[in-house]
Amino acid sequence: MYQEYLEFAKEIANKAKEIMLKYFNEDNKSSYKEDKTIVTIADKEINDYLIKRVKNIYPEHSVDGEEEQFGNSKMVWVCDPIDGTAMYARGIPVSVFSLALVNDGEPILGVVMDPFSDSLYSAIIGEGAYLNGEEIHVSNIDLDDKRSVAHFDMAPWAEYNIYDAIKELGKKTYFVGIGSVIRASMCVATGDFNLVIFPLIAHKNVDIAAVKVIVEEAGGKVTDLFGDEQRYDRDINGAIVSNGVVHEEAINAIKKSLINLK
Repeated sequence: MYQEYLEFAKEIANKAKEIMLKYFNEDNKSSYKEDKTIVTIADKEINDYLIKRVKNIYPEHSVDGEEEQFGNSKMVWVCDPIDGTAMYARGIPVSVFSLALVNDGEPILGVVMDPFSDSLYSAIIGEGAYLNGEEIHVSNIDLDDKRSVAHFDMAPWAEYNIYDAIKELGKKTYFVGIGSVIRASMCVATGDFNLVIFPLIAHKNVDIAAVKVIVEEAGGKVTDLFGDEQRYDRDINGAIVSNGVVHEEAINAIKKSLINLK
């Protein structure tokens, strides 16, 4: 049954690719939400398409999309139509579509589509992670390795002030912000990055649900900011996405920085 669900998720991902490419560098009718983030016609069209398809194929399931929701069940399709919308709206090709099927809070499969490189990342729990059908794995690179690259989402409004932790960890690794936490997390899954730190909470399960299953099936680790497991059918407590090797060091730096703020 999971394979059937995965094929459905891939169908939605390919439709999302089509929509994203259709509007890219066109008049995308961007607008700003209350939190000052951008939403485009492409975001809404993808979210609407997902809800329509779920209603037709799996009416007993629900949808938790970043732009619109449908239903209320334990089986929920958690979707970020476009992660990296600020980049997308400006014609910068760093954004992805993300979709996970979450069963009673636990992601059981996920897909991420990068339309600009035609890259489809996918995973079913217990069955490995894949990029365009080829199995992928995280790296074993430590933070103080010269090859170490990490991503941090700059968010001054975030509930947790972890800038001291970023400063401390930045003495070892090279931090970048590429404009999409999901795209950066796929770099962890393929071994190009070894750490992603994401400090946001409200309705940010849509950003991390698919990441959770894909990165962990690639051999990595995904927890909240403090190393705890969390549900992905509700608000999350931030996220640390890593190759597993550097996970505890990142957690300890974050805990230390928050203690020092008190």
